Amino acid sequence: MKQLFKLIFVIIFTSTLFAEDFSEMSTQELIAIMGYVKPANLPKFKSELRSRVSSMSSNEKKKYKKNLSKMK
Repeated sequence: MKQLFKLIFVIIFTSTLFAEDFSEMSTQELIAIMGYVKPANLPKFKSELRSRVSSMSSNEKKKYKKNLSKMK
């Protein structure tokens, strides 16, 4: 069962790496892929992420701040 969960997570995670319409993704997904977005998609990604900061929960903000260093 754990292997199935891992496989599903990997499929979802890798498919989001190639997404260009980040507005379709959840905030948690955006935070999870910080640092893994292709340079060509980075401006759109950063814009979408910035637009969500004000509505993030405190837990999401912690994860967001923790992952900010991955984007440099």
